[in-house]
This record gives sequence, structure tokens and C-alpha cells, in this order.
Amino acid sequence: MHRFKKVYCFTKYSFNYKIKVVLYIKKYYKIGGNSMAKEITSNYEMACLKWKEVFKKMDKEELMKELPELKVEGEYLVIYHFGRKFGVHMENGEIIAMEDELPISVSEKFNIYLLFHYIKPNSKIKGEWVTFEKLKNTSQFKPAFVKSVLEPFAKAFAGHMDKLEEACEKIGGKRIKASDMGYELKAFECIPVQFLFWDEDEEFESRASMLFDISCTDFIHEESIVTIASVGVERLIQVAGLNKSENTFDMR
Repeated sequence: MHRFKKVYCFTKYSFNYKIKVVLYIKKYYKIGGNSMAKEITSNYEMACLKWKEVFKKMDKEELMKELPELKVEGEYLVIYHFGRKFGVHMENGEIIAMEDELPISVSEKFNIYLLFHYIKPNSKIKGEWVTFEKLKNTSQFKPAFVKSVLEPFAKAFAGHMDKLEEACEKIGGKRIKASDMGYELKAFECIPVQFLFWDEDEEFESRASMLFDISCTDFIHEESIVTIASVGVERLIQVAGLNKSENTFDMR
């Protein structure tokens, strides 16, 4: 349990700050506050470097016992995040993309490092699906979740349900019988997420929802669920070749 308490204060501050500020970055861009947005991004990058240092001190063998999805390839621990293959160097903690040359977002790095740090011993998927606000200690973040995850998801795929299906299939999703287009995707092997989408029609705008296994906060800090969900939406939008909404949660 020692790994979970060492830098808790730093984490709590950084994530509360992140949730409150990111939704306003675009507003500052519009009124000429680029320097503030860049400063925020720089702060996230600095925080990511600190988490890399935390990872370097971890017991890698113990980590692999807690996360059986981790595999060793050469000098790297390999993990898949929404179907994208990442390698984390076991000595220097650097994260690389192992099958593509696309940039790696700070959000993706945060999700990987914080999964490694916050997983509780003997955590197991429970098979009980709940909405975001029903997860442990997440209800206060629901407005940010709706604004920066669900709304951009619904907006991006309005009228493009075929592209959503294609993108979900490409990243290894499993079709489920829910909503107009429902898929279960693996944020990580241990954190499945159900993406639910209802397309627009003559009477209603498109809408979206997500369901999470109630165990996911045993694997990662509850505030990270927003970041995980946002990375999932961005991944789908990217694979589908669509334009990202300006409200999408982003730490690039």
C-alpha cells in the first residue's frame, strides 16, 4: 500500500486543478490568452515528468503481478490503451508508441502512469455496470464529464454512426445490444468502458452515455476516469477521421 500514499497530495491538487481549468482553456484562446493555455499545458507536462520519476522507483515485478496485462518486450513494459500499443521503458520511464508514429498526448501518459500507481492489490473486474456519477467519489465531476466527454462524443458522431461503428471495430471493440450504436471498449484490459450513442433525428439531437465497471476506481484514481473517457472519445474521433469538438478534455 505504500505506493498509493507517497504522492497523494500532489495528485489531488493536480487533478482538481485540471478538472476546473481545462474546460476554460478554449475561452482563453478566443480572447487572446494563449500564454495561459500554454502555461497550463506546461504544468501538466511537468506533472507528467514527476509521475515518470515515481514509476522509475516502482517494483516492476510486483506491478506485473497486479497488472497481468503488462508484458515485457525488450526493455519495455507493454500495455494497450484503447487499442493503441504503448511501451514504458523499465529503467527511464519513457513512454513510446510501439506501432505508430502519432504523437502521445499528456492525457495518455497520465492514464498509464496513474494506473500503475493507484491500482489496489488484488483488484478484479466485478461485471457491474454503472454510470459515471455512481462510481466512488465521482459525482462532483459529473458536470465536467458531461461537458468535456459526453457532449463532444455526441456532437462528433452526429450523422456518422457508420464511422463510429467502423472506428470501434478497428480498435477492438465488442458490439453490445444497447443504444443505437453501443460498443464495449478496453481503456485498459482491466478497465472496460461501454460507449453508448443515439443518433440525431427530426425531433432529437444526438446524445451519448458511458457505463463503467464499478471496480474501475480500484484500478485508478477516481478523477482519472474523466481523462480516460476523454482519451477514448478522442481515439474514436481520430480513427474515424472526424473533427474533434473544441470542448473535448485535452492536456496536450
